[in-house]
Amino acid sequence: MRTIRFLLQKEFRQIFRNRSILTMIMVMPVMQLIILPLAANYEVKNINLAVVDHDHSSYSQKLVAKITSSGYFRLTGYHPSYNESMHQIESDDADLILEIPANFERNLIREDQEKLLVAVNAINGVKANLGGAYLGNIIRNFNADVRFQFFPAAKFAAEPVIEITSSNWFNSYLNYRVFMVPGILAILVTMIGGFLSALNIVKEKEVGTIEQINVTPIRKHHFILGKLIPFWLLGNVVFSLGLLVSWLVYGIVPVGSLALLYGFISVYLLAVLGLGLLVSTFCETQQQAMFIMFFFMMIFVLMGGLFTSIDSMPEWAQTVTRFNPVSYLITVMRMVILKGSAFRDIAPHLGIVAIFAVVLNSWAVLNYKKSS
Repeated sequence: MRTIRFLLQKEFRQIFRNRSILTMIMVMPVMQLIILPLAANYEVKNINLAVVDHDHSSYSQKLVAKITSSGYFRLTGYHPSYNESMHQIESDDADLILEIPANFERNLIREDQEKLLVAVNAINGVKANLGGAYLGNIIRNFNADVRFQFFPAAKFAAEPVIEITSSNWFNSYLNYRVFMVPGILAILVTMIGGFLSALNIVKEKEVGTIEQINVTPIRKHHFILGKLIPFWLLGNVVFSLGLLVSWLVYGIVPVGSLALLYGFISVYLLAVLGLGLLVSTFCETQQQAMFIMFFFMMIFVLMGGLFTSIDSMPEWAQTVTRFNPVSYLITVMRMVILKGSAFRDIAPHLGIVAIFAVVLNSWAVLNYKKSS
């Protein structure tokens, strides 16, 4: 314990000596947690709509007004022909084209049906799918309004109707920020812990102080613990700041136990820091360590379930995510913060992360080459 205490004193002096790095550790995650949820938006708005109205009737005007008043579409203009509106899609000035045929109002009233043409710019698949779905839903609502206006209610009462009443649990207003903020906080804690620990031992190698440590009677596990504990504490501080920002800025208060969250994040940080220290034992320069950690972080972020559901991935990708510690943290963060899950619910995830921590840190101790 005396040896570890001296090593911790050395590490903390090095950390607090570099004020700029310490400021970046504290300030950058806070700024990113404030900005990123505002940009990482699942809602698609300001969809540019070009209208080709061959009818110029009151019904066509009401339909266009209903679409633009929804708040999701932005009218780029009326065009006399479909070909002219296509020029706007080709120049990326429009995302959708709505063509209203001639005699739209007359056919809708007299013949009880009419067809509309919707052309979607599908270069951006997400925007195309959601934009087309939004527009289709608005047109269906407009059609329902027309039917109720011209046909008596008794006619519809004779038909069997299924009504659906939805109840949104854990996120009543479907606010995407409530879903994204815990996941983004998990990514930030991972990046801070992973990159700092990966650069630590390599920095000792570049400066040359590692040679002085190697000739001392310090055991390898003491050395790894001396590198691990300071960044473990900093990771918990970053996590605490993230929870504070989530509450002050977004009003997100964990439904579950804070002690359970800190218990899981403590074990998780051991796994992430162990990975960083393991990478650091393999590398000779900070540039090598940065590139290797960047490789892992890209996989962790894109295959961690932050932006896309793991269940929708191919089977081989789902297998890969089982070895991705970030996926377990994101899942547990959302379970505890949004659902209020108890220990028995997260116990399987905690066990897997604990195995990661033991394996990675043991590997880092064994791989650290020391001569005395």
